Amino acid sequence: MDKTDEMVIGALRQNARASLSDLAIGLGLSRTTVRARIERLQQRGEILGFTVVLKEDVLRDPVRGLMMIGIEGRGAGRITRQLQGLSEVRAVHSTNGRWDLIVELGTATLEALDAALARIRNLDGVQSSETSLLLSTKKAG
Repeated sequence: MDKTDEMVIGALRQNARASLSDLAIGLGLSRTTVRARIERLQQRGEILGFTVVLKEDVLRDPVRGLMMIGIEGRGAGRITRQLQGLSEVRAVHSTNGRWDLIVELGTATLEALDAALARIRNLDGVQSSETSLLLSTKKAG
């Protein structure tokens, strides 16, 4: 899987119902390229299907955390696209101050969260990070 595949998967995670034309425009690729990539990912078993994610599904993650990420150079856009392709990532926020990105993560276990954190820390351009577990939610939007 290359970076283009990761971008396609990230776009599908955001809206799997988007038309091929809309996906292509959003990704800066041709419609033919997007269709071919999706078909190849399905044939290889990378994409097993498409589903609906409800707000309450996301809130049910037993292990949740916020990861603050510092990025070296100008890699924020690339790293954001890579993060969007990770199943554990619930949201990616750009911010100012000490950290460049804040990533909301959700997993079934601490071990799965640990594995996701390791994958993110190993992304090229991630310079530093700090993670806080969410213990309880007093108010959700």
